Amino acid sequence: MRRDSMTAGERRVAFSLAGVFASRMLGLFLILPVFSLYAKELSGYTATLAGIALGIYGLTQALFQIPLGMLSDRIGRKPVIIGGLLVFALGSVVAAISTSVSGVILGRALQGAGAVASAVMALAADLTREEHRIKVMAFIGVSIGLSFAIAMVLGPVLHDWFGVPGIFWTTSLLALGGIAIITFFVPRPAISRFHRDTEVEVSWFRHAMSDTQLLRVNFGIFSLHAILMGTFLVVPQLLHHGGGLNVSHHWQIYLPVLFISMALVVPFILLAEKKRMIKQILSGAVMLLVLTELGLAGLSGTMAGMVIMLLLFFAAFNLLEATLPSLVAKLAPAAHKGTAMGVYASSQFLGIFIGGLAGGWMMEHFGLRSVFIFNAVLAGLWLLLVVTMRKPQYLSSQLLNVGPLDEAAADQLAQKLSRVAGVAEATVIAEDGVAYLKVDKHHLDQEALLAYSIPENAA
Repeated sequence: MRRDSMTAGERRVAFSLAGVFASRMLGLFLILPVFSLYAKELSGYTATLAGIALGIYGLTQALFQIPLGMLSDRIGRKPVIIGGLLVFALGSVVAAISTSVSGVILGRALQGAGAVASAVMALAADLTREEHRIKVMAFIGVSIGLSFAIAMVLGPVLHDWFGVPGIFWTTSLLALGGIAIITFFVPRPAISRFHRDTEVEVSWFRHAMSDTQLLRVNFGIFSLHAILMGTFLVVPQLLHHGGGLNVSHHWQIYLPVLFISMALVVPFILLAEKKRMIKQILSGAVMLLVLTELGLAGLSGTMAGMVIMLLLFFAAFNLLEATLPSLVAKLAPAAHKGTAMGVYASSQFLGIFIGGLAGGWMMEHFGLRSVFIFNAVLAGLWLLLVVTMRKPQYLSSQLLNVGPLDEAAADQLAQKLSRVAGVAEATVIAEDGVAYLKVDKHHLDQEALLAYSIPENAA
């Protein structure tokens, strides 16, 4: 087995944990394209409460994801993940049987409280070698994006078959499916330990919160998901009432729009990395977001206009969703990427909550169009932060297992690694037995670097 190839065990871990992630995120996203219409049938309905119901899982997810990740260090990954998925399933059942908007809010809050993302990432780190961990995390990230696209198309179809309560019952089954995957397909790690590249260090949390460049990215992902929630409080209503399209047929709009938008953004993603134009691409995508929100606000109800605006919206959204995590990896120190990503993820979840809350309140007090105006202003503020950010270094994170070392040997090894061609930053943590590197892949001497690594048994 080549050292640069994943083992069968590592591939099984990647597929299995991606399935757990995807099943959970699919359950959260399925109601997004249909809920704002369904909520009007619930007792106690107001647009504000409907927005809270749509987004409150983001608040509880933000509150619990880091503590549950830390708990998994103490009691084990699998118990935390299984417990979190059971809470998620319970929340889905509560939402399914509720006839009031307050009941759905409670159910959605419970869904978010089953926050297993950090524990799943830590389990993936336990079961894969350092050299392949980034590949596994990327695979999991792709599964989340696919689950969103599938949910946008499948949500209206399930609504037609079973109604929104049926969607919530489906999400509870998805959670139980995730438990089955964890129980029967994911091995128990021989050793669980703290991983700086995937978990949050409390001692570095303050630094992550005070880095002005990372804060720009965190505000960006906060804004992106706030805009998403606000937009999809309104879009289903415009398609239904303005466009005359029954909600069960909304998938006929979302399917081609999502497919075409994803195809459109691939060249720009490649351009951002290969031509080192990430700042320019980000600026253009955020500007497009501003224009699409203004365009949606100014529509007169034509279906053709809605389709064009949604195509441009999803193109901007998909491009930003794919690019922002790589920007965090470029800006954060290699040995503290887990903390930076933890703050980033919490910002995303808070954006989901604020987007639902603010969008519902704006819709209730100022009408549907005001939500798009609010979103455009938020995206405009983000654009100012993007154009004033420093141009990032085009470096990638890489990990090497270097085995147990004392502090002096770790410092000496870090100096040696920093002299390898293409290595811009090298930190060796003695207690981890891991070298955390920032490398320029275009100039990296991979063979010289791997000479310092110590092979270990993979999953």
